[in-house]
Amino acid sequence: MGKSSKDKRDVYYRLAKEEGWRARSAFKLLQLDEEFNFLQGVKRAVDLCAAPGSWSQVLSKRLNENHEKTPNDPEPKIVAVDLQAMAPLEGVIQLQGDITKKTTAEKIISYFDGEMADIVICDGAPDVTGLHDMDEYIQAQLLLAALNITTHVLRPGGTFVAKIFRGKDITLLYSQLKIFFPTVTCSKPRSSRNSSIEAFIVCQNYQPPKDYVPTMANPLLDMQYDDMNNLVGPNRTIVPFIACGDLNGYDADRTYPLAASYKSLDPLQPPITAPYKTAMQLKRSNFYNK
Repeated sequence: MGKSSKDKRDVYYRLAKEEGWRARSAFKLLQLDEEFNFLQGVKRAVDLCAAPGSWSQVLSKRLNENHEKTPNDPEPKIVAVDLQAMAPLEGVIQLQGDITKKTTAEKIISYFDGEMADIVICDGAPDVTGLHDMDEYIQAQLLLAALNITTHVLRPGGTFVAKIFRGKDITLLYSQLKIFFPTVTCSKPRSSRNSSIEAFIVCQNYQPPKDYVPTMANPLLDMQYDDMNNLVGPNRTIVPFIACGDLNGYDADRTYPLAASYKSLDPLQPPITAPYKTAMQLKRSNFYNK
């Protein structure tokens, strides 16, 4: 008899608690960095849509390691931005703001004493509906909002990493990102389930068009389509795709049995204002029985 599903757990979720990460998404950024090494030498970083803070934790660890190797350099700075409040993280400046507002970009730059960021990352995603076309569209709009603010705060030669939902329109996004980055790669960390349409776009060597002025308006160029809604002309292209993460490591689509000695661990950082608290208060007041 095989072990029941109750005896099995998501291995990355368990590892995240054991290693002190706030969410298992930390392993996605770690595996992306293993493949692309984009955090080497970074001194100033921005984490968009940062809550609950696992990617900011990775930034803090990596940037402090960079500083230890070159102790004469200035202290690293990390700005984490999100609409909702996030529990404090040592060494991370938290900014509760809207990434579609120019004032948010100006505030980020002020924390860097007028300098620009070396890297901007974004693991943000909307609440998925299960309708892939709808989810892909909404995620694309979030990615473009992240790109807009990135053009305000990223230095030339910098890196932009963001979550993307792979679908039939990914070539459109790829073409738009190529306007600003000569090297754009779509990557799938091993800690991301194969059954998910989630992937990550790694954009390197930021080079905005000549005389480009950052704006919070739509920065995208007009695109031409054929009768089948496919991109035509120079914008029609195939997006490079790379799977990253140790092939001998854990598979996010598998479950693994727990050791007999394993003890259940509580989440490292529980929600600050969980939505279910409001529902529980309403239930206690017999709101649903009226």
